Formats: sequence, structure tokens, C-alpha cells
Amino acid sequence: MAAAEAETGLTDYGSDSFRPGLERLTEALRSEAQLNELGSDIMRMRLVGHLASRLQVHDTVKRFPQIEDQAIRAPLFIIGLPRTGTTALSNLLDADPAIRSLRCWESSSPVPPPEAATQDTDPRIAPTARGLEAMYETFPKMRSLHFQTATGPTECQDLLGMDVRTSHFDGMAIVPSYTRWVLECDMTPAYVIHRRTLQLLQWHCPPYQWHLKTPVHMLSLPALVSVYPDARFIWTHRDPSEVMGSVCSLIEYTRSWVSDQVDRDIGAGQTAIWAEALRRAMDCRDELGEERFADVGFAEFNRDPVSSVASSFEHLGLPFADSSRQAMEGWASQHRRGEGGTHEFTLGEFDLTVEGVRRDFAFYLERFGELATGRPT
Repeated sequence: MAAAEAETGLTDYGSDSFRPGLERLTEALRSEAQLNELGSDIMRMRLVGHLASRLQVHDTVKRFPQIEDQAIRAPLFIIGLPRTGTTALSNLLDADPAIRSLRCWESSSPVPPPEAATQDTDPRIAPTARGLEAMYETFPKMRSLHFQTATGPTECQDLLGMDVRTSHFDGMAIVPSYTRWVLECDMTPAYVIHRRTLQLLQWHCPPYQWHLKTPVHMLSLPALVSVYPDARFIWTHRDPSEVMGSVCSLIEYTRSWVSDQVDRDIGAGQTAIWAEALRRAMDCRDELGEERFADVGFAEFNRDPVSSVASSFEHLGLPFADSSRQAMEGWASQHRRGEGGTHEFTLGEFDLTVEGVRRDFAFYLERFGELATGRPT
């Protein structure tokens, strides 16, 4: 906190809602994560960055209270298990000039609010691009695991991180006590600052049809909907037995940046988290109604991504103009699955089997099996 305050010259966080998560996370990083020297630097930089952004967002809104009059209308959230095509779908939506995405450069540094006239030349773009390239040079496997660009869409983990309430930290370090807490905490304060940041970002930089994405939203849809009551969702589906090995491989790799410790139970731990996420999301879907959710199967999306989006928009009652179709078709024609490379893994590396994973996710496959596997169940 002292470092964030020194960096920004600010001390007013708006509220103390971030402190329970910050206290639990820093304690878990000290007592459980076994951080190496690089890991301590990475996690410190991450937390100072989140707190600095929180201070700056609150200060800007306090000085310009009209920001809170900005309406966030029917935002579109991409949800689904990790490794189910959510990133490709997010990039496809971002190609539509009528859709406003959370871009990588503005996610980590939302203040000053971007301006429409300079959004393509904003001075934050170049350092963000250099930072991403440095990451890919230092950790080259990440280029094929999760590639992104400075100006492309990104997950909204930085926005939730400003309240230190997000299970994204579980993917960065072994912090089981914090993860248990965040799975049961009230996520509403995190979505309040999430929304306030979107208001700030769109203040001088339309368009206003937001699209956001991160799989962890499935763990807290009721809190999300309490803040975004007219939110709509595109849910991606893929066979969990094809997903979980990739999920574990990604998390094992990102955790290796910060610690030499190996989580021997990563397979069981990640299976438990994501099965719980699906259960919670399915329960919330039953309460909200099918009309708020559009489904996209992984195989279907890979065959015809633009038609998948068009049918999803039709189901959700969203307009899909010819210009949107053309923009997305242009993007799809230039980007093919696997263009960033592939990575190898086996379920056995994480003490998982196809049969075991399908058994753990049987409740999900019973309902969405045909969409997830691309074949009748």
C-alpha cells in the first residue's frame, strides 16, 4: 500500500473492501507459495499495480463525478471453462468496430481515461507491447499457451484485482488458503469497481456495447448480475477431458515463474475448482433463464466462427449488422487455430484420466455433452 501511494501520490482507496483479500493473499504468498526472488518481485509488482490503479480510478471519479452517470448497457460476458476457445471468440468480437473491448494496455493502466481521438496512439500502448514481448522472450511457452497483444482484448482480471478478490491469483501462485477464501467471499465489491472502471474507460471513448471475458466469472455470476442486472452471456463448451490437461499445464507453467515448488495435487485441485464453477454457473443460468445465455460448441466454433457469433447474437436479441459480419470474417480469414504454436501435455502428468475427468464433470456433460464433445451423447 505504501508503495502504491508513493507511486501515485494518492491515499484514498474509496473503501477498505480490498483489505481482507490483500491480507489473506499476502499471508498466503508468505506462508504457502514458497516464492523465489523473481516470484517475490512479480507478485509485489502485480499487487502494487492493482492498488495504484484503484487509487487512480477512485481519484478520477471523485474529481469527475459525472463518470458515474455513464450507463453500461447490457454488457456481453464470455464465460466457459478455460481452454474452450474463449480467447479466440473474444478476439473475433473485438474485430467488430461496434463492440467495445477491454484492451490489454488500458486494463493495466486505466488512468488517465482513454480518448477516442488518440486511442490508437496512446502512449501506454508501446510499453505494454514491450512488456508482453519481454514476457514471451523470458517465458516462450506462453506464446502458444495464451498469446495476446497490447491493443487486443484481455481478461478482466486486473479490474477484479483492484479489490484483490479473484481466483486468478490461484493461477499465478500456490495460495490455497486465499483460494478457499475467495471462492466463498462476497464478490460484489469487486464487480462494483469493475463497473466503475468501465464507466471511466468509456467516458471519452465509445462505442458502448461492452464485451468482457474471463472463465472465473462463472464462480460468481450472482454477484456479477447484481451489479450488471441486464448482462448477457456467451458460454463456450468443450469436452472437459480435452480441457483439464491444458488448464493444468498452463497453471503449472505460470506458477513456475514465481516458485520452484511443484503442486502435486494440481489435477485434483483444478478439477474441483472448475467443476464448482460450472455448478454455480448452471444454477445461476436456471434462475436467470435461457434467454440470457447463448451456447457455442468448440467444434462448431472452429468450423464456422462467424456463424457461431451470429446465431448467439440472434438468440440474445443483439443486432448483427453486415459491417459486423464483414469485420469478423476479415479477422477470421487472417487467424487460424494454432497459429501461435501448440503445446504438449498428457492428462497422466497431473494424475488425471479421460474417464475420471468425464466422471467428475458428468453433471455438466449430461446437460451440455453434445455441445461440448461435438457429437451426440
